[in-house]
Amino acid sequence: MNTAEVIYEGGLRTASTHVRSGNTIITDAPLDNHGKGEAFSPTDLLASSLVSCMITIMGIQADKRRYNMGEVSGSVLKIMAENPRRVARLEVQVHFKGHSLTPHAQAILEDAGRNCPVAKSLHPDIQQDIHFHF
Repeated sequence: MNTAEVIYEGGLRTASTHVRSGNTIITDAPLDNHGKGEAFSPTDLLASSLVSCMITIMGIQADKRRYNMGEVSGSVLKIMAENPRRVARLEVQVHFKGHSLTPHAQAILEDAGRNCPVAKSLHPDIQQDIHFHF
């Protein structure tokens, strides 16, 4: 079974459907690359995937160890390079509010986040500038 089915809708827009759930994500080319910028671009999804994966993997580790992570949120700034056009750097901020994490638990979660599958799948030329705020 495929993971996703992707349809080109024209106008530099795609619709990607997650086969198992039926959920759909729309992408548009960004304004600075001939697009409308009305939805995530494919490289925006790459950037967002890093933060989502980090938080998910940290959540798995916290659940296994019965850590209270409190409220966790993250943000990412994607910086593009030219020639060739590519993602050059991802600046990630992960915030924890209302947690009861010891310094040891924080270190375990930071390590889990930095070593999530998406982080390890990105090309080494993409700089990952990751900051945790406990």
